[in-house]
Amino acid sequence: MRLHRLEVAAFGPYRKREIVDFDALGADGLFLLHGDTGAGKTTLLDAVAFALFGLVPGARGEVRRLRCAFAEPDEVTEVVLELSVQGQRMRLVRRPEYQRPKRRGDGTTKQNAKASLTWIGGVPEGYPAEGLIRIDEVSRTVEGLLGMSAPQFFQVVLLPQGEFARFLRAETDEREKLLEKLFGTKRFADVEAWFRDQRADKRRGLDQRRQEVREWVARFGQVAGEDAPEQDLAGWTAAVREKAEQAVAEAKSDEERARSDSDGAEKLLAERRTAAERVHRLRSAHRRLSLVEDQRDERRAWAAEIAGARRATTVLGAVTQAERWAVRFEEAVATERLRVRELVATGQADADAEVAELRRHAAKLREEGGALAGLVAEAEQQTRDRREIEALVDKAEEARADVLVLTEKLDGIPQRLEELRRELDAANAAAVQLDAARVRHAELEVAVDDAAGLPGAMRTVAETQERVRIATDEHQDAREHRLRLRELRLEGMAAELAAGLTDGQACPVCGAAEHPAPARPADGSVDREQEAEAERAERRAEHARSTAEAARHAAETTLAALRERLRGRTGEDLDEELRLAQRQLEDLERRARQRAKLSSEARAAEAEAKSLTDKLRAVEQIATAADARRRTLLDRVDERARRLDEARGEYPDVAARRAQLSRVVRALDALVEARTERVTAHQQLAQRREELQESLANAEFGTADEVRAAARPDETVARLEKRLSQAAAEEAAARAVLAEPELAGVSPDDDVDVESATTAVRAAREAAETAVARLRAADQRATDLETLAVQLSAAIDAIRPLEEEFAELDALTDVINGRGQNARRMSLRSYVLAARLEELALAATTRLQAMSQGRYSFVHSDRAGARGTKGGLALDVLDDYSGTVRPAKTLSGGESFLASLALALGLADVVAAETGGALLDTLFVDEGFGTLDAETLDVVMDILDGLRAGGRVVGLVSHVEELRQRIPTRLRVRKARTGSTLEVQM
Repeated sequence: MRLHRLEVAAFGPYRKREIVDFDALGADGLFLLHGDTGAGKTTLLDAVAFALFGLVPGARGEVRRLRCAFAEPDEVTEVVLELSVQGQRMRLVRRPEYQRPKRRGDGTTKQNAKASLTWIGGVPEGYPAEGLIRIDEVSRTVEGLLGMSAPQFFQVVLLPQGEFARFLRAETDEREKLLEKLFGTKRFADVEAWFRDQRADKRRGLDQRRQEVREWVARFGQVAGEDAPEQDLAGWTAAVREKAEQAVAEAKSDEERARSDSDGAEKLLAERRTAAERVHRLRSAHRRLSLVEDQRDERRAWAAEIAGARRATTVLGAVTQAERWAVRFEEAVATERLRVRELVATGQADADAEVAELRRHAAKLREEGGALAGLVAEAEQQTRDRREIEALVDKAEEARADVLVLTEKLDGIPQRLEELRRELDAANAAAVQLDAARVRHAELEVAVDDAAGLPGAMRTVAETQERVRIATDEHQDAREHRLRLRELRLEGMAAELAAGLTDGQACPVCGAAEHPAPARPADGSVDREQEAEAERAERRAEHARSTAEAARHAAETTLAALRERLRGRTGEDLDEELRLAQRQLEDLERRARQRAKLSSEARAAEAEAKSLTDKLRAVEQIATAADARRRTLLDRVDERARRLDEARGEYPDVAARRAQLSRVVRALDALVEARTERVTAHQQLAQRREELQESLANAEFGTADEVRAAARPDETVARLEKRLSQAAAEEAAARAVLAEPELAGVSPDDDVDVESATTAVRAAREAAETAVARLRAADQRATDLETLAVQLSAAIDAIRPLEEEFAELDALTDVINGRGQNARRMSLRSYVLAARLEELALAATTRLQAMSQGRYSFVHSDRAGARGTKGGLALDVLDDYSGTVRPAKTLSGGESFLASLALALGLADVVAAETGGALLDTLFVDEGFGTLDAETLDVVMDILDGLRAGGRVVGLVSHVEELRQRIPTRLRVRKARTGSTLEVQM
């Protein structure tokens, strides 16, 4: 994999679009990302990671805030990366999800995450030519081409040698955590946890089964009424069951004896009850016969009463009919007299005429009234038409008054509408000019602020120029002081070497073991520490000079921008222009605000004119239509009045004449009906009286009153008949009982003792029930014990394989978690980490030997820790010079950096070989350079320079000034708002 070009916009601390050309930077194979702390060096690495995977490494990825806080609302947060993987060049574009201010109104709106992959040059086989735009497809394609996941990429490409430096000095527990972070052994930790969870589950299941066994034992003991022994549980249960069976046999024998006694007592009671029942029946029969004999006279009276009622029933209907027709005849006579008076009151007919004559006269009058029916309807219409004529006169007059009012209103509207339109045109023109006026006003406000800030900017430039001059002088002095000290140290180098001589040890210059005249330090000599302090002072002075120059450049840029924007205008001129612009803007805003009101008023005036015109036309039509209708009705009313006057005769109107005819017809019809009803009733009354006399003679009654006296309701007759039948049945039943053979020889005076037999039966039953209850209890207890014994035996048999299985799982879990029979006290995770550490140590040793010129090698040990602590993660260093193995924490600062860098590069080799990933042509080395002295830094730079072999590009990330001196600046990127600058060098 090789990076070609990176673009970031509104990303992290970078507000504007910044471009990093890796092809230009990597031309020599080595480049530097340099800047102060917080300048945004690591952000460029985050941008590369985000473009590839949509993620950023470390804790920064958990915050998920990638958008620049100073970006404008319309600026898009975006990362663009061009790279080549496996010979295929591609362009990745990603945008994160973020919230931006709404373009209209308050609040924010969410911008969704986006991603795209575009092929540059050829298209790989199996991929679409148009590229990819789905986020998940882009991520899967990148991982497939790179052959590694995001965490692996962060380990391999963004070398975290700072973590390896901590790793070298860490204890076992901390080293285990770092290895887990590097190698991601969570799945093995999950296996350990799974075994622990399984053991806990099995233990809970086994405890539950054990509790079940204890519960079965407790239930068995509760039924047996005994406490379970600690030993020989099976023998105890067998003995309890044998006792229960013996108790059942004894209870069964007692129950049989009690049942036999109860049966004998029951038999004696039944015999005595039978004898007592026969005596009772005999006594009852004699008592009933005595009662029947006492009612003999009363029963004869009941029979006579029933016979008279039955004879009266045959005549009672004829009596009722005769009386009903007598009443109807009287009512018909009264009705006829009333109808005669009503007819006489009309004064139009003869009430004494025959029925046929009365009917003919009614028919004639009915025909005459029918002829007048049509004229009655015309009379009613005549009244309605006259009322309508009056209403039409009022309606026409009201419409003509409305015409005058509407005409007056319409006369003033056109002029008012013209004025509103002129004002609306002026308001629209003001609205068009408003945006330009606001822009002009805003520009003048900014210009006024610039004019106010111009003196301060000039003072700032002067101050920064003075600080640059002072910093330059101090830097020159510090440099001269360092050079002078170096010269003095070189002059006194012999004394410095002599200070390290010891009798008996070889001189590093001449090799002699004796030192007769070692050199002595001269006055004013300089040692190594003084020279190093001078170098540090020079670097501090240089940094202060750079800072002052950057501040001067910023101040001069600000002053130039202010002067360019002011274009020679003074503050007084700008204040006057701002006041004029303010007045003009307020006037335009006032007129523009009236647009909606004027437009609404104009529309209302137009609508009012149209409405009034429509109303005027409508009322004019109403007046014309009312006059025409009135004239038509007047002609029709005059012609109809002549016909109605001829038809009414001597009556007030036609309706009155027709009403009189109708009254006479109704009176005639009523008299005919009443007279006919009287004749019919008289005929029926005579016939019913003849039938009554015949019925009285047949039933042997003289008058109707005798019939009414003998008549009885049906309920009374039925009740008397029931009494007679009951008395006869009582007598027959009593005589039948006395004739029964089984009562022969039984006297009503006999006395049978049933009470003593009942008491004996009750006592025998209680004894039998008690014996049955004891038998059932003993049998149930034996059954329960048998069932519980079977359940208890099954529970004991079921728990044995579970205990064996749990013992095996418990031992295996201890081994996997580094306890029990695990002699090395290594958990599964530690074992895997030890294997990975051993593989890493082999790969890193190759690097470390090359860096240390064959002196150092890594040595991995899986020995257990002290006092039984877990082991397997020991990592020491073999010093070839002394042939001894020593802890890695004893390495010096430079040696530790070399060892950590070797581990980081070894990890990259291991992960790349493991994943089968693409060849990594671009690496980034972050952290650690600030801890190196000058000599170690020389060694490291030589090693990093050697990493460029084979066309590999190595990017260094550091704020160390010495690296900046070694690699010339090619690109500067200014961070948003803070003014700090990131330099990209090669």
